[in-house]
Amino acid sequence: MNFEHFGVMLDCSRNAVMKVDTVKKYIDILERLGYNTLMLYTEDTYEIDNQPYFGYLRGRYSKEELKEIDKYAAAHNIELIPCIQTLAHLDAIVRWNAYKGYKDICNILLAGDERTYSLIEDMFKTLSECFISRTVNLGMDEAHMVGLGKYLDKNGYQNRFDILLNHLNRVCEIAKKYGFKPLIWSDMFFRLATKGQYYCTDAVIDEKVTSLVPKELGLIYWDYYGKDKAHYDAMIKSHKQFNNEIWFAGGLWCWNGFAPRNGFSINAANAAVPSLTENNVKNIFFTLWGDDGKECSNFSVLPSLYYTACLVKGITDEQKIKTGFYNEFGIEFDDYMLLDLPNTTDDEPRTDHNPEKYMFYNDCFNGILDCTVDEEFVPKYNECAKKLERLKNNKDYGYLFDFYAKLCDFLQIKYTIGKRTRAAYRRNDKDALSKLVGEYNDLLCRLEEFYKAFKKVWFTENKPFGFDVHDIRIGGLKQRIIYCTERLSDYLDGEIEKIEELDEDILNEFDKYLCFNNWATNATVNIITHERYN
Repeated sequence: MNFEHFGVMLDCSRNAVMKVDTVKKYIDILERLGYNTLMLYTEDTYEIDNQPYFGYLRGRYSKEELKEIDKYAAAHNIELIPCIQTLAHLDAIVRWNAYKGYKDICNILLAGDERTYSLIEDMFKTLSECFISRTVNLGMDEAHMVGLGKYLDKNGYQNRFDILLNHLNRVCEIAKKYGFKPLIWSDMFFRLATKGQYYCTDAVIDEKVTSLVPKELGLIYWDYYGKDKAHYDAMIKSHKQFNNEIWFAGGLWCWNGFAPRNGFSINAANAAVPSLTENNVKNIFFTLWGDDGKECSNFSVLPSLYYTACLVKGITDEQKIKTGFYNEFGIEFDDYMLLDLPNTTDDEPRTDHNPEKYMFYNDCFNGILDCTVDEEFVPKYNECAKKLERLKNNKDYGYLFDFYAKLCDFLQIKYTIGKRTRAAYRRNDKDALSKLVGEYNDLLCRLEEFYKAFKKVWFTENKPFGFDVHDIRIGGLKQRIIYCTERLSDYLDGEIEKIEELDEDILNEFDKYLCFNNWATNATVNIITHERYN
C-alpha cells in the first residue's frame, strides 16, 4: 500500500452516535480489509470536563468509552484520530444558555474571546487523555458568517480572513501544547485564493496566501463528486501550491436519504485512487457523513468500502473483487449493491436525486414534489421490494435488506398517492377517491412495518439518543396520512363541501431529478423553526 494513512471517517454527530460495540465491529472490518485509520467525527458528542452541556442528551461518548474504543483500535492496527470542530458546526451547543457568551453567529464560536479558547482547551484535555494518536482534525470549515454577529458588535467590522487566521493560530497553539499535529479541511484557504470557488481545477494560489498558512498544518482536500481522474489530478496540483502536507477525503455516499450510493462511490474511487497514487498523496480517508439525521446505515456501504480497499491494493479485476467480497461477507457483491435500488430505480449510479427520501416525506395533500412524479418508478419499487425481501434472513445483514424492502414496499403506494388523489378530486371521481381511502389505510400499515424495520436498524447500530427525531418525523407523517384519510372520508360523506388543499395547483420549480435532503423544507412549506442568527 502506498498510503501512510488509509481510513474512513464515521459521522457520530448528526444524531446517530454508534454504540461502542458497533464501532468495534467496524474496526474489525477495517482491519480485515487493510485500512489503518479511523476518524470519529464528533462535534459535541464526546465528554469534556467542566462542560456538562457539551453533548448533553446527545449520546456523547464518555471518556471511558473513548479510551475503550481507542485501545481496541490500537490492538487491531487502526489509528483512531479525533475529528472535532473548533469554530463552526456547533449547532447543538449554542442553543444552551451556558454557551450564549461563546457564540458569534449561527453555529460559530466567538473568535478572539478567551471563553472560546478555554472551551477548546477543555476539548484538548479530553483528546489528550483519551487518544493515543497525536493527529487531530480541527474541522474549521464552512464558517462563512464568522465575524458578522456578536464579534461585529464588539469589534466592528474586521477583515474576516484575519479573524479566521488569528483564531486558527490560537487553536494550533493549544494543539501544540498537548502535542497534537493539526489538520483542517482545506476550503478555508482554498476559497480565499480562488474568490470563493472550491473545485477550481486551474487555481493559481498567490504566495501571499500560502505564506499565511501555518506550516505544521495539514490541509484536507475533500472531494465526493469527481468522476474522472483528470479532475483529481488538477485539484491535487492546485493544492500542492501550498507548502503543507495534503490529505485527501473522499466519500462513501450514505448521507442523501435512507439509501446508499455505492455505485457512485465506486465510480468516484475508481477515478480518485489512481490519481492519489500517481500524485504521491500519502494520507487518504473516506467519509461516511450523516446529513439530516443519519437515516442510512454505515454498513450499507460495505460494497464501496471493500471496492476502495481493493483499488488501494491494486486489485481492479471486477470478478476478483466480487469473489473476495463474498468470501469476506457471505453475500454476493451484486446482491449487496441492491441496497442502492430505492434511490436509483434505474441503471445509472447518481447522486443528483433521492426520491426515496423526498417522496417518503412529501405531503399527501400539500405535495410540493408531486410535480416530479414519474409513473415508471412504481413497478420498479415493487421489483426492488421483492429483490431485497429474499435477502432479509442473512444472519449478519438481513436486517438491512428487510429495512430497504419495507421502504420500497411503502413507496409503491406513497410515491404517487398525492398526485393521484389530487387528480381524482379535480375530476370529481368519487369512486376513485373511495378506493384511495383504502390505499391510505394500507399506507398506514406499511408505514408501521417500515418504522419497525428502521427502529431495528437504529438500535442494532446506534445509541438511542437521536432516534426521537425520527419518531417526530415518522409520527408526523403518520398523523398526516390519518388526517388526509379523514378529510377524504368527510368529503365523500358530504360532511365537507371541498378539500381546499387539493384545490391548490402544484407549481413546478423542480427538475425531474433532484436531490432534496432537508426534511423540514420537504415535509411542509410552512415554518417549523425560526433560524436565529444572533
